[in-house]
Amino acid sequence: MGSFSVGATNEFLASVPRRSDAKRNWPPELKARIVAETLIEGETVNAVAKRYELIPSTVSDWRRMARQGKLVLPNLDGMDFVPVEIETPAPAPLVAEIARAMAS
Repeated sequence: MGSFSVGATNEFLASVPRRSDAKRNWPPELKARIVAETLIEGETVNAVAKRYELIPSTVSDWRRMARQGKLVLPNLDGMDFVPVEIETPAPAPLVAEIARAMAS
């Protein structure tokens, strides 16, 4: 599911504090939000991990923490998720014209 823009994700990731060893210091609320995204129908741990530049095993560890009650997930009752499809933008007219000229 490609519902996040790269620019917004990069901006979000830049706001996550880093520890002295340069690794991100994910606050529990953000971990919970990321785990909640893996529960959306059609999402996978791999896709969510990639979106946040995490390794899938880290997200799986956080899911395990949530199952054990060590990570409190946001209340998702009554929330509906709408799938979003992102279309590839059509080439600009000038680019298409140049491509046609080069092809002939």
